[in-house]
Amino acid sequence: MKNEMTLTFNAISVNEAFARNAVAAFCVDLDPTIDQINDIKTAVSEAVTNCIVHAYPNGAADDLVTIKTTLENDTVHIVISDTGVGIENIDNALQPFYTSKPEQERSGMGFTVMESFMDTLRVEHNEPRGTVVLMTKTIRGGDWNKKKHCD
Repeated sequence: MKNEMTLTFNAISVNEAFARNAVAAFCVDLDPTIDQINDIKTAVSEAVTNCIVHAYPNGAADDLVTIKTTLENDTVHIVISDTGVGIENIDNALQPFYTSKPEQERSGMGFTVMESFMDTLRVEHNEPRGTVVLMTKTIRGGDWNKKKHCD
């Protein structure tokens, strides 16, 4: 069985908390531990913050972030995308301590944090513009397919 949710919201800092909590609430049906929920919330928070800070440096009213979350079997798939300026060199950006905004005292650990809290992390260019972050986490023992759901 598969369940999907898509959220699109303005790329402003107040929406970061909304995004992480919405994704966490959607994942509750997999019966995750508190630690697993916190891992998901942290990774989503880092990805959304990257969109807000890096993708849209001019902060226009129509700057958007989209999150598609899919629950399938005992795994959550999260795709976070923007249509901002994109990442010039993804390989460099994935290196710990790399930051494109050192003047803002950024640590450059966002992707490293995401990778450490999720089972998989992939970062791609969003054509024609922007970035896509794809993450998965398996919730061991979630056994979502055996729960009673409306078809």
